[in-house]
Amino acid sequence: MVSIRTMTEVYWPQVAEIYREGIETGNATFETIVPMYDKWNATHVQECRIVAFIGEETIAGWAALSPVSSRCVYVGVAEVSVYVGEKYRRQNIGQLLLNALIETSEKKGYWMLQSSVFEENVASVAIHLKCGFRTVGFRERIGRDKYGKWHNTLLLERRSAKIGLD
Repeated sequence: MVSIRTMTEVYWPQVAEIYREGIETGNATFETIVPMYDKWNATHVQECRIVAFIGEETIAGWAALSPVSSRCVYVGVAEVSVYVGEKYRRQNIGQLLLNALIETSEKKGYWMLQSSVFEENVASVAIHLKCGFRTVGFRERIGRDKYGKWHNTLLLERRSAKIGLD
């Protein structure tokens, strides 16, 4: 049984471990190390952070939003992060997290979500597409991972059908 909860600092050790696993794949992020909680906390939207629990004690994945800009015109636009623990992948947890994050984001007034996904991360691309994102761009050799390998990314976005329509 999977339950979605609001992420709090007390969950950080398990969240950080899942983040580390994502970094180690080489196809999830350009980050090379897991930041300390204070740094991560300062760069992610407080009201849009969730975790997926298996049972009462085990976090299987997490999702959060980061602002795309400090300019007021972009206050309703955010970047998505979704990470699933290695042993819980291919169990629909990523899609559950992303759908829950979309719902939370709309309640908080976000009208546009975007995600930059490594081209070879086909599972992440598929999850985003299933959750209503569309591919709007391709960035060739945008950066190198911790192993020095160049990656292309796809820019995906999802426009809310509930928020920002006026």
